[in-house]
Amino acid sequence: MPTFRECLVTDAPARHALTLYFEERAQGFPAGPFAYLRSFPRSQEFVAPHGAFLMVESNGRDVGCGGIRRIAADDESRARFEVKHLWLLPTERGKGYGNQLMKELEARALELGADELVLDTNASLEAAVSLYRSAGFEQVPAYNDNPNATHWYLKRL
Repeated sequence: MPTFRECLVTDAPARHALTLYFEERAQGFPAGPFAYLRSFPRSQEFVAPHGAFLMVESNGRDVGCGGIRRIAADDESRARFEVKHLWLLPTERGKGYGNQLMKELEARALELGADELVLDTNASLEAAVSLYRSAGFEQVPAYNDNPNATHWYLKRL
């Protein structure tokens, strides 16, 4: 059973996990005219009341990460948070940790006043797409211009 620890995206464990995440995404990004664009998150977006960044721990070691950040909603009466950088070490996948991390991020978003969660992903991440759908996210039109994304999802809380 994993545990979750909040940290800054500038903390060494978060930087390490994010570096591994970006390296894996770049290596697995579909071939084509555009390379995967890396963008380290800005720390102020992932601290309360604007968001949170979590490390996933198992057996005393960091095995993944994920965060939420508040972004502008289509309807200004809604509080929209975006799930970002959800990642687990390959050896830890398939254990239910991703699902548990999504639930923890959703709980943190609710604590921060979220009405809805959104996220974007790439079609090449089939397991992630499956996770998001099983967590109650529905595909929606693009809400941002992320060049790495091919699919966008929304979950009303």
